[in-house]
Amino acid sequence: MQEIKCVILDWAGTAVDYGCFAPLEAFVKVFSAERGIDITLRQAREPMGLPKIDHIRAILAMDDVSAKFRARYGRDWTEDDVRTMYQSFEKHLFASLSSYATPIPGVIDTVAELRRRGLAVGSTTGYTSAMMDVVRPEAARQGYTVDNLVTPDGLPAGRPAPYMIFKNMADLAVPSVRQVVKVGDTIADIREGVNAGVWSVGVVTGSNEMGLTQEEYAACPADELARMKREVADRMTAAGACHVLDTLSELPAYIDELNRRMNA
Repeated sequence: MQEIKCVILDWAGTAVDYGCFAPLEAFVKVFSAERGIDITLRQAREPMGLPKIDHIRAILAMDDVSAKFRARYGRDWTEDDVRTMYQSFEKHLFASLSSYATPIPGVIDTVAELRRRGLAVGSTTGYTSAMMDVVRPEAARQGYTVDNLVTPDGLPAGRPAPYMIFKNMADLAVPSVRQVVKVGDTIADIREGVNAGVWSVGVVTGSNEMGLTQEEYAACPADELARMKREVADRMTAAGACHVLDTLSELPAYIDELNRRMNA
């Protein structure tokens, strides 16, 4: 009998930090406030899930942002700019990280149910190990823990490359990619799962792709919320997601479906 043995969860926007706001605010400060290059929230969010230095490169590489940089500084951006901006980003992020480790509603109960079923719970992230040294203990203090954490440090590449997933599988002794479900809230998460050959699943509510606070979500008119959710689900499906959850609470039922499908 084939069955799912392991779930690998992203952190910010999937398990903690509803709406994925900690890195967003730091990116906006670095680009708009410090460098005088106005970026939209959508531009700041689009590469989310990548290692953060790659995220800065991805924003700078956007045609509109590159043009603004050139107009302001009279030259194209360089790797020196990337390194300087990343150092500033880290300063802003570390100053606020512990305030953005609150588990998203329903996540703790869902993980408890997964463990009750005997599944291992791994995790990947776009944060460095030093950043997770802040997030992980604060999340644990509030009741959220995982069995394994892999950061991009020391690996050939972070997302969308598959190495963090493979490292989780090795650490947790999971022998087959068909026994793994990867869940995340960004396009980089989806592509990470696709590139690893595992079941790659998106989650909408609380996600970077939705980009809403809990208060904004609660106040959003039903028809507008439904439209936004459809758009997020469509982006995730286009990126290769095999399924898109509304909330993580739907994950155990989806795993039941996968197990039935694999043994039909």
